[in-house]
Amino acid sequence: MSQTVANWMNRELLTVMPSTPISEAVKLLVDRHIGGLPVIDDAGKLVGIISESDLMWREQGVEQPPYMLFLGGVIYFQNPLTYDRDLHKALGQTVGEVMTPHAISIAADTTLPEAAKIMHDKKLRRLPVVDDRQHPIGIITEGDIVRAIANA
Repeated sequence: MSQTVANWMNRELLTVMPSTPISEAVKLLVDRHIGGLPVIDDAGKLVGIISESDLMWREQGVEQPPYMLFLGGVIYFQNPLTYDRDLHKALGQTVGEVMTPHAISIAADTTLPEAAKIMHDKKLRRLPVVDDRQHPIGIITEGDIVRAIANA
């Protein structure tokens, strides 16, 4: 029988709220040498995740999507809603404005191979682990799974 996420997840979980200023979240990431933080609501339920990649928007900036003026109207060659979302992330001042909402999460009894497949398929570096009420109880990272492989 495969080991479960519960055997390898980090239980010393740090979380932030959507109202947390970006500067505080960045400080936590840097001071604790971690790449992401689960975001919880007032009831402690997982509502998203903020990661280093979410913060990259602030440095890389956002380019307006290509468009053309035609007969007095604007025709966009890319979805302008994507530009609005990216601009909002780049200018955001709180975690809620920058985070990835609706974070993918797993249960503690998920097997390591299942967790690894989800992370690989969804191109994720970490997965929040939640209880049956969707409250975060831990987090598992790619590094945790590699350590489990090395320990086998």
